[in-house]
Amino acid sequence: MSSTSYRAPASRASSATPMSLLICCTPVHGHVLPLLSVTRTLVQAGHDVRFLTGIRYRTLVEQAGAQWVPLPAEADYDDRDMDRAFPGRVGRRGVDGARWDLRNIFLEPAPAQLRAVDEQLRLRAVDAVLAESMFLGAMLLLCRPASARPPVINLGIVPLGLRSRDTAPFALGIPPLPGPFGRLRNSVMNAMTDRFVFAELQRDAERMALAETGAPLPTAAMNYPALADAVMQFTVESFEYPRSDLAVPVHFVGPVSVAAAGGAGGSGDLPDWWDDLDGRRVVHVTQGTVANGDLGELVLPTLAALADEDVLVVVSTGGRPVPPSSLPANARIAEYLPYDRLFPRLDAFVTNGGYGGVHHSLARGVPIVAAGSTEDKAEVSARVAWSGAGLRVRRVSADSIRTAVRRVLHEPSFRENAARLGAEIAAAPGPAGIESVLRGLRAPVA
Repeated sequence: MSSTSYRAPASRASSATPMSLLICCTPVHGHVLPLLSVTRTLVQAGHDVRFLTGIRYRTLVEQAGAQWVPLPAEADYDDRDMDRAFPGRVGRRGVDGARWDLRNIFLEPAPAQLRAVDEQLRLRAVDAVLAESMFLGAMLLLCRPASARPPVINLGIVPLGLRSRDTAPFALGIPPLPGPFGRLRNSVMNAMTDRFVFAELQRDAERMALAETGAPLPTAAMNYPALADAVMQFTVESFEYPRSDLAVPVHFVGPVSVAAAGGAGGSGDLPDWWDDLDGRRVVHVTQGTVANGDLGELVLPTLAALADEDVLVVVSTGGRPVPPSSLPANARIAEYLPYDRLFPRLDAFVTNGGYGGVHHSLARGVPIVAAGSTEDKAEVSARVAWSGAGLRVRRVSADSIRTAVRRVLHEPSFRENAARLGAEIAAAPGPAGIESVLRGLRAPVA
């Protein structure tokens, strides 16, 4: 059983006193990127920041001004080829894929993650641990009593998964139904999901909590952020399902890494075909930086769907080598693209549902066609449709993509709703909003 000799920091002299902070993140690009924005803000505010993540991201962490802390080898992997790192996930989709990923990619490393956190707590006092939602070592940490751990802030880099009578089970991509019938439906679905869909995951998580902390896991594994001292959600309230029965405070700060979404190069890194965008209706398609091993999942069907449309289709491979196959005449491709310069020129965005890319599109008021089915992407895609900012495609084909793109291009409501969310994002505090939450945490136990 893992244990820790947690030492609470000395009481703070004032609200301006620098804090000792530990940021914890799984070694996945789309998870690390927003936390780097948070890190830069906290470092600039004078805080002492340690950042626990994989070795691939050491340089980026140090460039952000934090001390990089390595994950143990058994909790680290190269997210540039997830199917190679986790061969068992190949070919899994939908609920089966989500269940496999949760168990093998995120839950299994949790004990090693917790040991790394405990080592940092022993080395130096910590005012707060900031952990992104899929860092399940934080789930184990939160099984301990508040007096035996620092305050923990959950950083919502994926859609809010807090269980509520107002929402269906997380990971299934099912939007809410209002009213008494909807709540009854949600209760039944949660019970059925716990019993049949995620029962093995829950049993494993409960056994793990007892083995590693000596304490029970008091909630569903994916509802563990409800145990945190606060939740910092990287979206705006209008892009999240309403919940009337939450005990943990949820702070919507907006997306924190809009300027760098997609991991594109700087503003000057323009492909030689960039001027082809002039005077054209432009549609961008990407599968992000992780789920892009097979471009046939979304990129190639989109190219086929729009080959005869009066649009210019711009493709980002998310860092993968540009495939040698020929492109339609109306398509352009690059490994990375500067999103800060691309999105103001877009008329539509076709995506597999990455949280960061979707928010970059919303920030620019660009309507979305979302086709996510793995990891958290079904939930992101469901929220795109629920918010009215775009359409969700459940089964990808040239016909389904073509129909959806035509609709978001020609029906004004989608752009209007995307613009409404964009205005809300512009008014959100972003990473600076974390400062006030940190200052409002409970005083450390002496």
